[in-house]
Amino acid sequence: MFIKRILPVAALIVLAFTACSKKVDTSSMTAEEHYKYAMSLYNDEDYEYAIPEFQSILLNNTGSSVYDKAQYYLAMTYFQRDQYYLAAYEFSKLIRDIPASSFVPDAQYMLAESYYKQSPHYSLDQTFTKKAIEEFQSFINFFPTNPKVADAEKKISEMNDKLAEKEFNSAVIYQRMEYYNAAIKYYTFVIDTYHDTKYAPEALYNRMKLELDKGQTEKVFTDIGLFLSRYADNPLAKDVKELDAKLEKK
Repeated sequence: MFIKRILPVAALIVLAFTACSKKVDTSSMTAEEHYKYAMSLYNDEDYEYAIPEFQSILLNNTGSSVYDKAQYYLAMTYFQRDQYYLAAYEFSKLIRDIPASSFVPDAQYMLAESYYKQSPHYSLDQTFTKKAIEEFQSFINFFPTNPKVADAEKKISEMNDKLAEKEFNSAVIYQRMEYYNAAIKYYTFVIDTYHDTKYAPEALYNRMKLELDKGQTEKVFTDIGLFLSRYADNPLAKDVKELDAKLEKK
């Protein structure tokens, strides 16, 4: 019984000691020393303790040689804690306020990545998806030789597929409800805006069929030519060629 009562007390002492060990007097440190301490917390994944240290450096050392580093790693700390909205704010602050910093390329990429992490399922609001595409494209435009450009392009393609899927599924729903004009409108948006996504060929093929049902033969011929020029290797190309041959006979 005595041991059972003693163990919780011992555990509390250990916890208290651990918590106190995180508190270091930084008042007499130079900016460089303070930054080194903050980075030690970051590297140990003690993000909760790293945040106020980076904030303190930024507050008390404006214009120092570590200022942009502290700004970048404050943003990275939020990112590592999955606080992507706060991370995006801090990355954008570095880009805006310290444009000459060597951290700007990485900050631009991570700004886009912060929005990418917030991109939801295609059926939900796609504001963050569009913002991520915009920021990845800015990264590509400003830093075209950066090694991360290929990854940025891949993620843009992925998110464009998501946006196309949302519009394509809206078209399918309208088609099932027999609102054919609305369906054509959404298919057309996919074809024109997301022509290089995996949803564009089927959107074009579906538009052809709706136009055919409406007796718009000339439009069908135009779409056949468009399909075969863009998507000749698509599995639907065979059906499109058969449709073309059928219409030619008429």
